[in-house]
Amino acid sequence: MPAQTFPFENLSNYWNIESQQLLQELESTTHGLSTETAQERLKHFGKNTLETQTELTPIGLFLNQFKSPIILILLVATLISAFVQDWTDAVIILAIIFGSALLSFVQEYRASNAAARLKAQVNVKTKVLRDGQERTIPTEEVVPGDIVLLSAGSLIPADGILLEAKDFFVNQAVLTGETFPVEKQPGVVSSEAPLSERSNCVFMGTSVRSGSAKALIVTTGTQTFFGRTARRLSLRPPETEFERGIRKLGNLLTEVMLVLVIIIFAVNVFFHKPVLDSLLFSIALAVGLTPQLLPAIININLARGARGMAVHGVIVRRLSSIENFGSMDILCTDKTGTLTEGVVRLDHAYDFHGQDSEEVKRQAWLNAYFQTGISNPLDEAILACMHSPVPGAEKVDEIPYDFVRKRLSVVVQEENTRTLICKGALENVLSICTHALVDDAVQGLTSDHLAEIQSRYTQWSAQGYRVLGIASRVVEVKPAYTQEDESDLCFLGFLLFFDPPKEGIKETIVRLHGLGIRLKIITGDNKLVAAHIAESIGFESAKILTGREMDELSDEALWHIAEQTDIFAQVDPNQKERIILALKKMGHVVGYMGDGINDAPSLHSADVGISVENAVDVAKDAADFVLLKRDLDVLDEGVREGRKIFANTLKYVFMAVSANFGNMFSVAGASLFLPFLPLLPKQILLINFLTDFPEMTIATDHVDEVYVERPHRWDVDFIRRFMLIFGPLSSVFDYVTFAVLLWFLKASEAQFQTGWFIESVLSAMFVVFAVRTRLPFFRSHPSPLMIGTTLASALVTFVLPYSPLAKALGFTPLPFFSLLMLLVIILMYFVSAEWTKRWFYRSAQNRE
Repeated sequence: MPAQTFPFENLSNYWNIESQQLLQELESTTHGLSTETAQERLKHFGKNTLETQTELTPIGLFLNQFKSPIILILLVATLISAFVQDWTDAVIILAIIFGSALLSFVQEYRASNAAARLKAQVNVKTKVLRDGQERTIPTEEVVPGDIVLLSAGSLIPADGILLEAKDFFVNQAVLTGETFPVEKQPGVVSSEAPLSERSNCVFMGTSVRSGSAKALIVTTGTQTFFGRTARRLSLRPPETEFERGIRKLGNLLTEVMLVLVIIIFAVNVFFHKPVLDSLLFSIALAVGLTPQLLPAIININLARGARGMAVHGVIVRRLSSIENFGSMDILCTDKTGTLTEGVVRLDHAYDFHGQDSEEVKRQAWLNAYFQTGISNPLDEAILACMHSPVPGAEKVDEIPYDFVRKRLSVVVQEENTRTLICKGALENVLSICTHALVDDAVQGLTSDHLAEIQSRYTQWSAQGYRVLGIASRVVEVKPAYTQEDESDLCFLGFLLFFDPPKEGIKETIVRLHGLGIRLKIITGDNKLVAAHIAESIGFESAKILTGREMDELSDEALWHIAEQTDIFAQVDPNQKERIILALKKMGHVVGYMGDGINDAPSLHSADVGISVENAVDVAKDAADFVLLKRDLDVLDEGVREGRKIFANTLKYVFMAVSANFGNMFSVAGASLFLPFLPLLPKQILLINFLTDFPEMTIATDHVDEVYVERPHRWDVDFIRRFMLIFGPLSSVFDYVTFAVLLWFLKASEAQFQTGWFIESVLSAMFVVFAVRTRLPFFRSHPSPLMIGTTLASALVTFVLPYSPLAKALGFTPLPFFSLLMLLVIILMYFVSAEWTKRWFYRSAQNRE
């Protein structure tokens, strides 16, 4: 059966087509698509994402375990072994390879499923009309022909045209670079109109700043303007500091090891050892020495950590950001809802003289009731003070709020009078007032009046009140009203709001400080309100910088001043982002917590973007983490979990670099003076498998409190020093083992290989308990699962030389005395590693 096609797939210049005609072209209606039609289109067009997302099946994930070039080379070499009819070796090596792949697959599959389930909890949703009913669906399921309902804070899910719009302003700077939101209206524009002039269109990747609209979706996913642009650009998120370090370290180790493996192969051939055995030995050695488990260990750690963070109310949207979360040393946040209760109440509606005024309250209620822009706690507090609508009042028009004017106006019709009512930041409202209502009489606004207003404003702000101004004037009848009509207003009075500090917030801030995280408040409130809140939550002698003062600073000056500043007051969205970038420039890992439309740029710029579940879509989409509850206590637990993940990932790095680097020296030396291969290829792979098994449980390991107390950063130099000290230490005891087996015990080839196999596995497994902690090993308790898997692997290691598989694996039973000697060497290695570790960390501390 041929694939279904749709006649509108190649629809172009749709902004030049009447909406009714476009509905017909898209085979849709103003009531939306049917569920059945939408499902058919979703199958045909695919998910509404910027890249084709093929879900990784279990089989696909299993096959991914074999993508390593070294594994592929080993498989080819194994086929060669089978070709020359060395069937036993071929089967054993293949069994070990598939066993390792299966172990890694099981862990990664569980991890990826858990991460996907958690991420689905905070997927961005879109309101659409389906079967004539309003429904909320995942944004990725939007299809051409859908009717979407948009409001302030919505992310626009795909490209389309407007069918209806009311005071609808869109921020499309991401596509056009326009600084301010632009108004969008239904209609038809020229087919030649550039993107910035398509005033009837909405585009994927942009967001609604204010107003509401109904839009018809025309193109989705990679066919949108944003999607086509994305194909020409690299949209991969920038590497985190930890990812970059892991990649560089992995590349370095792999390159060095491959060079040494080639040398070892050449030396073995030069000394006339069997070519095929030498080839298999060298390749198997590469598998055993490269940190091939590192990606799997990181994924498992991150996924397990994401589950742990979810228990504490933190949903991880981008796994790769977890290490940054643990490294965060500065957290920037607004005060409302985070440091305060977030339940704002209107305490007073005062007239010019600071007396309670029912008229001021009534005018404020009309403004809040009829505005359709950004929902905010202040309007909710105003509406809560009057529970019944004002009779006879009808809305005529609205001049939406924006972050430049910092005010909002509505035009209301009462009987035969139209009144423009303006509410906003006091300074911004006063700037458009020429009169004031004083003692029930309208008077010209004089300098004395302004001084009296400023005096009251300062007094109330110092008490912690947020003060708004309200003004109005009668306007003439006309079809629409614009910002130009906000002039010649009469100042009516003040609105005083109070949001008390959260109970226990002082203790929470102290705990964050104890974790090495400095809190910085970024707020749009004036400095007096911000200073009062700061004092009430325990900030002593807080240093405050206002947005106006920031504008007078160069970027270089702000870098240094931002570090010393506790509160940034009266700042706009662009200034927020500038603060984040300044702190990052000074080497800090910066977190930003926000939930509003104007927070999206800062969330993008921060190392750690944090939002909350009830945030607007554009904020949630920009965030790396979403808190299920707006509470710094939740954040405190999330940071601790992030640091545990970081610590457990580094544990594997330390184990891998010390063991791998040491084994390189050991094998290189043994190859030079031994008349036979020190280990058979299948034995090397078996060592790799048996040591991988317990290392897979590192994600469950306990983390010392000392590692959680402060942020840690990726330090390649530190790891290199660790490798150069603990690697050779491992080799010393390998050479001791060689000497004991060859000269003291007079071991045969099979006995030598068996003895070194036992020593390699047990030393690698048990030294983990020394290097996994900075503390003395007996003061840091590993997880039960890690102990259990280690003991199981150790038991298998001891049993194999005495089992029916011994001959096939090239092992032979060892005398009891030989085993005892090996255990003594392993114990000496463990004690040496423990003492070396203490010296190493003392030296590192002195160096700091």
